[in-house]
Amino acid sequence: MKIVIIGGSGLIGSKLAVLLRGAGHEVVAASPSTGVNTLTGEGLPEALAGAQVVVDVANSPSFEDAPALHFFDTAGRNLLAAAAQAGVAHLVALSVVGTERLLASGYFRAKQRQEELIEASPVPWTIVQATQFFEFVAGIADGSMRGGDVRLSNALIQPMAADDVAAALAVVVGEPPARGRVEIAGPQALPLDALVRRFFAATGDQRPVVIDAEASYFGVRLDDRSLTPGAAPRLGTTRFEDWLAQRVRG
Repeated sequence: MKIVIIGGSGLIGSKLAVLLRGAGHEVVAASPSTGVNTLTGEGLPEALAGAQVVVDVANSPSFEDAPALHFFDTAGRNLLAAAAQAGVAHLVALSVVGTERLLASGYFRAKQRQEELIEASPVPWTIVQATQFFEFVAGIADGSMRGGDVRLSNALIQPMAADDVAAALAVVVGEPPARGRVEIAGPQALPLDALVRRFFAATGDQRPVVIDAEASYFGVRLDDRSLTPGAAPRLGTTRFEDWLAQRVRG
C-alpha cells in the first residue's frame, strides 16, 4: 500500500515512516525538503498519485496566532483538495487531545480549524488526538519561566512518548476510516508541575518549579480535564520514568 506522510521528516513522521516501511508499505516522506509543500501546493499532486492513505503530522512552524491559523487553514485546504483529486481512501491527521477545550489559545483555534476542514471534506478521515509528548517537556518548562522560576499549573497532564505516538498512528493507518476522533495518551497522568520536577531531577536542572494556579499553558488556564483524554483512550506503554532513564543514559 502506498502511504504518504505529510511532515515525514519530523519527529513523528520519521518514526512512523520506519514502522510503515518495516511493515512492507511503500512510504513517501513528504516535506518541503523533498519538494512537497502543503502551503503552496507544490509537489502535492505528484506525491499523492496512487496513494491509498495520507497521514498528516505536519505542524505550524510558528505558535503565534495568525501564522498558525494561516498554516493550518491553507495547508489543510490544499492537502484535502489534492487528496480528493487523487482518490485517497483514508486521511489520518494528528491533532491534540483537548483541542476543543483549549480555544483561548490562538494555536489551538488553528488546530480546531484544521479539524473542521477535515470533517467537512469528502475524503474519508480519522483524526488522532494525542496528548503532549515527553519530548516537549523541556520546552514547556522553558516557556514557563517567569523571572528565575518555572511557574506551572498543577493540573493533570497525561503525556506520551513520541515512539508510542508513531506506533498508534501505524495501527490507525491499517484500520478503516473512523470519520471520528481517536484519543491516544500515555499510561499515567501526573500534575504538570510534578512532571517537570521529575524531568529536572533526572537532568540535573536546578531551576525552582513553583505551583501557580494562574500560570497559563500557551495562553490557556488549565484544569484537570484540559490536557487529559476521555474515558477510553488508546494508551501507550512507555512510562515517563523509563523514557527519562533512557534519555539520561543516552
